Amino acid sequence: MCAMREDGAVPPYGPRGSSAASGPTRRAELDRLLEFAVHDTGVLAGAVFLLASDGRTLRLEVTAGLPAEYLTPWSRVALSSPVAVAEALRLRRLVWLSDPEEFARRYPRTAIALRYHCAAAAAPIVTGTTAWGTLLLLWPGSDTGGVGPGPDRVAAACRSLGRFLRDAAGTGHAVRPGPAPRTLPQPPARGRDPASALAAADLVERLPDGNCALDLEGTLTYVSATAATLLGGGVPELTGTRPWQSLPWIAGSPIEDCFRGAMLSRTPASFTVRRPPDQWLAFELYPDGSGVSVRISPTGPGPAPPAGPARTGTFPGEPVPLGEVYQVLHLAAALSEAVGVSDVVDLITEEMLPAFGARTVALLAEEDGRMRVIGRRGYGPQLLELFDGAPLTCLAPPVRVLTTGRPSFFATFEELSRAYPPAVRQEGLHAWVFLPLITSGRPVGSCVFAFDRPHTFSEQERVVFTALAGLVAQALERARLYDASKELAQTLQAALLPDSLPDVPGLDAAARYLPAARGMDIGGDFYDLVRVDDTTAAAFIGDVQGHNVTAAALMGRIRPFLRSYAATGTTPAQALTHTNRQLVDLDQGRFVSCLYAHLDLARRRAVLSTAGHPPPILRHPDGHAEVLSLPPGLLLGIDPDTDYPATEIPLTPGTVLALYTDGLVETPGVDLDDAMAGLADQLARARFQPADRLATALIDHARRTAPMTDDIALLLIGLTSTGQDGSYGRPAVHDPRATAPAAGDNEKEAGS
Repeated sequence: MCAMREDGAVPPYGPRGSSAASGPTRRAELDRLLEFAVHDTGVLAGAVFLLASDGRTLRLEVTAGLPAEYLTPWSRVALSSPVAVAEALRLRRLVWLSDPEEFARRYPRTAIALRYHCAAAAAPIVTGTTAWGTLLLLWPGSDTGGVGPGPDRVAAACRSLGRFLRDAAGTGHAVRPGPAPRTLPQPPARGRDPASALAAADLVERLPDGNCALDLEGTLTYVSATAATLLGGGVPELTGTRPWQSLPWIAGSPIEDCFRGAMLSRTPASFTVRRPPDQWLAFELYPDGSGVSVRISPTGPGPAPPAGPARTGTFPGEPVPLGEVYQVLHLAAALSEAVGVSDVVDLITEEMLPAFGARTVALLAEEDGRMRVIGRRGYGPQLLELFDGAPLTCLAPPVRVLTTGRPSFFATFEELSRAYPPAVRQEGLHAWVFLPLITSGRPVGSCVFAFDRPHTFSEQERVVFTALAGLVAQALERARLYDASKELAQTLQAALLPDSLPDVPGLDAAARYLPAARGMDIGGDFYDLVRVDDTTAAAFIGDVQGHNVTAAALMGRIRPFLRSYAATGTTPAQALTHTNRQLVDLDQGRFVSCLYAHLDLARRRAVLSTAGHPPPILRHPDGHAEVLSLPPGLLLGIDPDTDYPATEIPLTPGTVLALYTDGLVETPGVDLDDAMAGLADQLARARFQPADRLATALIDHARRTAPMTDDIALLLIGLTSTGQDGSYGRPAVHDPRATAPAAGDNEKEAGS
């Protein structure tokens, strides 16, 4: 006997093992569960996305309450994509989007392609540790004031779907994504007896304005004679068609976009359109759950300008469907977020590949008159080696499209081999698209898509591919310029900082420099350790105001000043005083913080002075650490007559002195004193280890616990134990490359 829910509804899916084995029956059961979910949660539409067999792609399987073409940009979504349906499954949590501003902020790509006033919820379909897909629910944005599906009902729908998909897979008949998304048919319209239907039609025909009705897919189900006359067609010819496809002059109007907006928001809409040559028409749209009623009336020019110049006559091919346009918008928004070349490559291989249903993709860039493979997915390396390094005089399709500027589409291998006889048949590949990437008249590269079955490319698809080629070219060129400027900045930064720290007997020292996470990767943080003689050294660290090339250039002038004073054994107070006067004379309009330490290893003491720099941290031989309290000194570059007090501290074997810039401790919303105390605690917890490993541990901890908003410089100085004769023994040399931090190429390190 079947159990009942508290509200009296029958659970949508029965006990384990009740799923049918046949393919059509399984899909019918999936459809029924989706329809139940839409009805039970009270939303206007829903969709089920299934995880593909590769485990990396979500594919739209079926929609209810709206046509699948509305979700064209997301018919295939990489699981790593920043899209709600992917994030819900990837993070195994409900994504609730009822606030339009939050929607746009969290998912800007989706907001660009789905601009309608609607709310959404994406929920993962999971059983145990197995992920099956995502349930997407949509309801009118006008209901965002607290009205929407109950989270418990959404969770219940996902559990039912999950159990069904699990049981189907358990019987060896897993439900896999179909070749194309399906749309469930609309419920039958409420019945009317012939007399009532005729009376309703007569009522509409007597009205002075034109009236028509469209179903959820935009098909005209009723057209009054007046409406047909105003639209410029006949009732029989228009009925059963979509007006933006059957009437050429409407193709450039906002009617399809307004129709979709009215359907998803369930709010009326209106606009005016000019029918050539000079007839203005007002359209009023009134939606409900079964479709849209449209009122058409003659009018004068309205406040909304026509979408474009009037077009008459016939057109070569059909206009690009709105869903395809939104797909381009979606991918264009994604490309706008790409920063470096690697970002563009990842986007094309991870998102464009599933979006177009291609099996493989390769991205080639032009470098010094030759083609270089910079990204691929699905292709074997041996095949692409044939094109890697090919000159631009080569006749291979990836090169030829670039030199001619015209894309090539091959529906079969036979077409490809006729155009390029040396082509090698590749197992499992049957159709190809070769796109030239050209921007501002300059060749950038080419992009190759291949498909696992013969494919005749319609004019619509060719338009979309060609449009995306231009967007990819612009993104790739922008990314290459960014990478070049970044490499230049890193080279400059490396030249301004020490490559390594000197070998000072009795000291174990290590340094780290990390640029901020965004920007030119160059700034004004600096550090150095200078050996004065066998028992004396000087260390300093500082930060020039700003995070740009100007700050780095000023840092490149200040650091030599301090090194020259250090080499002569100048006291910290004198070094800062002289540097301050020189900086004032330079009149750069920028201030500099600096901490200077004179290390006397024979007497086991250090003398420190600060110019507005964060205080150092001293870890004692017993392991406890403290933030040193130093008399404050004014920033360098403000007052030429400033004095800098000095503070003396003991240096016993086992002591570690940590000098750092504020980027290591500053965190939005955290008190600076608390942040410095936290660094001291972290230094104490790290206990005793070589300075190089200790520096890595501190940097890794900072990276994990807070976003990097400023450059970071860190200089650790550890005092090693002495030998029996009282002289300082040579410390163990710790190669920083042996414990290289995980930050990658952007991190500069030095150790001794």
